[in-house]
Amino acid sequence: MNQYIKNKITKLVPLVVLGTLLTSCSKDFLEPDPLSFYEPGTTFSTESGLQATLAIADRALRGNYIHYNYANNSVPIGTEYVFSDMAKYGKTDASTTAADYANIIVPTGSFATGTNDGIYLGYYWDEGYNGIKYANTVLTYIDKVQNLSEAVKNKYIGQAYFHRAYRYLNLVYQFGDIPLITKILSVPKQNYYSTKKEAIIEMITADMEKAVEWVPEQSALPYYGLVNKGACRQLLIKCYLASGRFAEAEAQADILINQSGYSLMQNSFGTFDPGGKPETWPITRNVIWDLHRPQNKVIAANKEAIMIMPNSGAQSFLGFASMRIFGPLWASGNLRTPDGKQAGLRIASNNANYNPLYDYNKAFGRGIATISASYYSQVPMWVVNGVEDKQDLRHNSTVGNWVNMENLKYNDKSSTYFGQNFRIKEGTTLLAKDTIRDYFDFPLYKIYLHDVVQEANPSSTDFQGATTGSVAHMYLYRLAETYLLRAEARFYQGNVVGATQDVNVIRQRAGASQLYSTVTIGDICAERGRELYLEEWRNVELKRVSHCLAISGKPDEWGNTYSLSNWDKQAGTDNAGGSYWWQRIVHYTLYNKYPNGIVVPNGTKKYTMDKRNAFWPIPNSAITANIKGKLSQNFGYDGYDANVKVWENWEDAVADEDKTE
Repeated sequence: MNQYIKNKITKLVPLVVLGTLLTSCSKDFLEPDPLSFYEPGTTFSTESGLQATLAIADRALRGNYIHYNYANNSVPIGTEYVFSDMAKYGKTDASTTAADYANIIVPTGSFATGTNDGIYLGYYWDEGYNGIKYANTVLTYIDKVQNLSEAVKNKYIGQAYFHRAYRYLNLVYQFGDIPLITKILSVPKQNYYSTKKEAIIEMITADMEKAVEWVPEQSALPYYGLVNKGACRQLLIKCYLASGRFAEAEAQADILINQSGYSLMQNSFGTFDPGGKPETWPITRNVIWDLHRPQNKVIAANKEAIMIMPNSGAQSFLGFASMRIFGPLWASGNLRTPDGKQAGLRIASNNANYNPLYDYNKAFGRGIATISASYYSQVPMWVVNGVEDKQDLRHNSTVGNWVNMENLKYNDKSSTYFGQNFRIKEGTTLLAKDTIRDYFDFPLYKIYLHDVVQEANPSSTDFQGATTGSVAHMYLYRLAETYLLRAEARFYQGNVVGATQDVNVIRQRAGASQLYSTVTIGDICAERGRELYLEEWRNVELKRVSHCLAISGKPDEWGNTYSLSNWDKQAGTDNAGGSYWWQRIVHYTLYNKYPNGIVVPNGTKKYTMDKRNAFWPIPNSAITANIKGKLSQNFGYDGYDANVKVWENWEDAVADEDKTE
């Protein structure tokens, strides 16, 4: 039976090798220098060194979601949702321009160089190239390792290809044309040029074809959490889609769905977790709840998990304040009862006024809504055949998976409305003064994690999510996504019947009352939103779909078609044109809807987005460090120049890597 890694790299390699590799995770190894990657003292000549490097790459996957420094006010994956149709920046007490992205996202700004107000643009650049660096380390030095059989050598190469391709596919849909780096150099290089994203996709697709051939199935690997054949095949499907090779994407999805030993979980399984406070918010056991309990993600009974990211134990655990970051600020002074009391109070269990029937602190956590759900993701996204499908287990408050704000009850005993349901207004009196931050519905089954530190403290009123000692395993890939990827591949080929069947398979598993008779690309994207919240990189996937629509010529749900010549080279805030990503921003978000800003209790906040924000700016620091060459800046940003040299094919970029002058 496979065990999961528990993020203990030392289980895979001797301590002495680990020390040689990382020098105790020295800053100069972990800190990115993507325009040089100059590490002349870092050499690897043992199999243990290869294993250690890949273990670091495996572990680093989590950092794209929850950040190794445990920032408990925001996490990287939230950025992917803020730049999408499903969420917005929720901290209305932040600066007036905190979400004014059309104006504040610039190459020289703090947003582009690191993290700012919870947005991780520069962080994604750095972590992407860090992951590429780990993969390139294996690929550069593997020939120095003696006595590896061909099969073992190819396994390591294939796993390194996965890590490199995974990072590059995400980076090209976040940043567009970027430097292509495929090796660790023996001398510094400061004369890089950008490579077309299409060329990078072509290269990683070829790499992933080899990886699918060489990397073993999960059953042949010693631990869950290692790169396996199923994960390689899932990534290859995405690469084929991004390449416009839709029939090949469908064929690979067929193999993963029908021939690889995976299956959708249809019934309850594993360990039942009743949630944080069953007296307050009871959970009726169901397959969707069980599927997303972290302890059930890593067990053999889970046939849907293709690849997981282990996250538990004392070593290398990453805390995830999921309830704090993604839950509404229900305990806010801006939410009032009709008689003027605070609507929701956080009351410790050892307080004399404590009532276990109204302990929303333990049931839902102390939300601060750094990332606030869009209205689209709360209601319209769930409408199928003109019906808001509340039977769908993913949107079902009766079983406890989904929470509507009106399900909460006033818990201040001094109020004459004690025990009555929350409401936005009473008559003409507005009771919820900040619906951006304080009042929105949410999928509890996705954000609930045990806060074991606070659970052990009867005085606590600050339940946040997975803290030290908690379990927070995550999915990287699940079979449910494979069905939706196949639906896309079929749609682009004109097989709408087949695409509809795949989407309905996912809906049937969720117990939905409404099935599609025919799907649009919008329906497929909506189903991804319902099924893959906080799993998919929403911004990246919408950009990939935008690219696929331009390749295929298929219309979106509004009848728009897109051109390869300009889908990624438009700017402006008007509703016309842009990419498919932009049209979803236009139709489903509040960005640019309020030119004078939105009045909230803390002032007036601006929410804007620009067509150019489909790609984030190449950080100016990367451009200026590349003193002997010139990187291409993205369209619409300061520094863009259509005449800058860009490698049109990946072979030329690779051939140029050894040229340092």
